[in-house]
Amino acid sequence: MLNDSLSTALNDQMNFEFYSSHVYLAMAAYCSGESLDGFANFYIVQAEEERFHAMKIYKFLNDRGRRAVVIGMDNPQNDYKSMLDVFEHAYEHEQIVTKRIYDLSDIAMNEREHATIQFLKWFIDEQVEEEAMFDTIINKLKRIDKDSNAFFMMDTEFAGRVFTPPAP
Repeated sequence: MLNDSLSTALNDQMNFEFYSSHVYLAMAAYCSGESLDGFANFYIVQAEEERFHAMKIYKFLNDRGRRAVVIGMDNPQNDYKSMLDVFEHAYEHEQIVTKRIYDLSDIAMNEREHATIQFLKWFIDEQVEEEAMFDTIINKLKRIDKDSNAFFMMDTEFAGRVFTPPAP
């Protein structure tokens, strides 16, 4: 059974993942408001992924005999200067998530809670992918800068993005 400090930390992370979904929905709304439906879809899919992450922790807590406790959340940022600004904020947000996952892993290692250590490995791998994805997109956005054709090609590409939950 998980001790209280680890259970509390996992609940905090679960709620932060729900908040992350909220952040990405706000980013999607910004993109929709800019008539960039492909970019909006990108962030809607990202929001679905974050909710999936939260539910993974929810299930893990319950499987380990602990209760998931859902709390309220802060309002996310809703306005940005540009699409590059949106992605830079998303990248910064993912870096915060990575730090939080590392901190959780440290707690699990200090507690010698091997099941949680194993569980969190998936999240660590996921964060490597998330940060790399946002970094790549930011670099592309900086390169295309004023090339509207490339920008709209990117919007079209993002329109086809879908979320497929990984197999258990």
